[in-house]
Amino acid sequence: MNDIYRAGAAARAAHPALLQADVLQEAIFSSPYFSCIATDAQGVIQLFNVGAERMLGYQADDVINRITPAGISDTAEAIVRAAALSQQFDTPISPGFEALVYKASRGIEDSYELTYVRKDGSRFPAIVSVTALRDGSQAIIGYLLIGTDNTVRKHAEQERELLNRVLSDNSVELENARAQADKANRAKSDFLSSMSHELRTPLNAVLGFAQLMASDTPPPSASQQRSLDQILNGGWYLLRLINEILDLSMIESGRVAMSREAMALTEVLRDCRAMITPQAQKRHITLSFPSLAQPFYVHADLTRVKQVVINLLSNAIKYNRTGGSVQVECRLHGDRVRLSVRDTGNGLSAEQLQQLFQPFNRLGQEAGTEEGTGIGLVVTKQLVELMGGTLGVESEVGVGTMFWIELAASSAPELQLGEHAADLDRTPSGDASCDAPRRKVLYVEDNPANLILVEQLIARRSDLDMLSAVDGHLGIALARQHQPDLILMDINLPGISGTEVLGLLRADPLTAHIPVIALSANALPRDVRRGLDAGFLRYLTKPINVPEFMEALDTALSLTAAP
Repeated sequence: MNDIYRAGAAARAAHPALLQADVLQEAIFSSPYFSCIATDAQGVIQLFNVGAERMLGYQADDVINRITPAGISDTAEAIVRAAALSQQFDTPISPGFEALVYKASRGIEDSYELTYVRKDGSRFPAIVSVTALRDGSQAIIGYLLIGTDNTVRKHAEQERELLNRVLSDNSVELENARAQADKANRAKSDFLSSMSHELRTPLNAVLGFAQLMASDTPPPSASQQRSLDQILNGGWYLLRLINEILDLSMIESGRVAMSREAMALTEVLRDCRAMITPQAQKRHITLSFPSLAQPFYVHADLTRVKQVVINLLSNAIKYNRTGGSVQVECRLHGDRVRLSVRDTGNGLSAEQLQQLFQPFNRLGQEAGTEEGTGIGLVVTKQLVELMGGTLGVESEVGVGTMFWIELAASSAPELQLGEHAADLDRTPSGDASCDAPRRKVLYVEDNPANLILVEQLIARRSDLDMLSAVDGHLGIALARQHQPDLILMDINLPGISGTEVLGLLRADPLTAHIPVIALSANALPRDVRRGLDAGFLRYLTKPINVPEFMEALDTALSLTAAP
């Protein structure tokens, strides 16, 4: 066929149109970029261009009139192709050359991928387009197979598939790691919640009975009072450690919920001043607060802001010199409100300031007499940042230290809260007239020590009588029978939880009106939030703070007082 092609080319040289066609054919035949293989009707190769020689390593004379294209193709692929075509066209097709050209022989456009086998035995993927060659009467006289090397694209596809698999595997691994981390965080949170409950329950007895003894009549002797002070100081300190560790853990696991709302910072300062004054008086520290006549409003979480301010004030007193002072200032700073707490303590060096917010690092205070773990400031800083604020510090050795926080300023909230209840250190009301009817308090609690503690607290009230139930079902029965004025409810009860008991009480017309206060060692913020959302009037946490407990009783009983 090559001789015929050259002879035809010479014959057409005298005619320009034929010459142009001859040039195009010559270019195709000589192109090294694609293989051009033509066969006769039986499939025997008759034309093998330069591109085919380059791709396959054969010379034209090696294959022309010797083999079919099936002889340079992957045998296994031809068998698979033949089986697929046999099923598609419902006719037996042989796995040789017939399978390569069957569609083209039926006038169907055909382009597919196959693996060519070079003369040296190496293989490469190719995209082959097959066309049937016909004479004037449309009889098939041969076939034309034009192929391009698909190695680069194939490699690119393989690399893309590999990358996709890697990304998919990494995604699965990342998701698994995330799931494991979430599971670990949940387990950690559940453990800490359980640990908090288990520690608070015995601590409730220690602090509760110590408070009872300290306020007993007649009062304890001086020696007994010193012992009680040690018990109380150690107990409240242990409670602070529990709270700080829980806070730090929840912050690190991303489980701290923030309620962002407009609030009065001056009201927070008023409350914090009342709470921190006894601590300052013990150290003879002078407290200076800004005038509360000018209100400052911020957009933040009320509970967490109180926690932050109390911690800063407590540190300013704790690390101050005896007889020193603490100055609190509040002012607008652009669109933010800055609250600063300045002390007259020893101050911190530049090196100490760099280590200030590292957990468990007390910056040389470990040899001092003040208790602490170094957790408080870490928690304080992270809480401020979770509220969208900033905490900073300035200090000078021998002069003192100033901590400041900045929170987003806000307009006054639409609904203003009334004045807070009286100071928690006030004497609990209980001096009711002897002629006044005694009111009933029902306490649902399964822990004997907690029952005895509250029983003794209630016994100090001349206006109250107490009933008790050791499980929720008995508590419901007593509430229906005796119609108490107030119910105190533990959460972790045998058989049915305190929250479930509350739901049943609310659903019963006989008990729906009775106020219920939760009194529980489940003291995480989420526990308190769930309790209040469930409908408890108040949620008090153990260990019991006696003044706070008495104030809660008075508030709840005032709601049910006769008009």
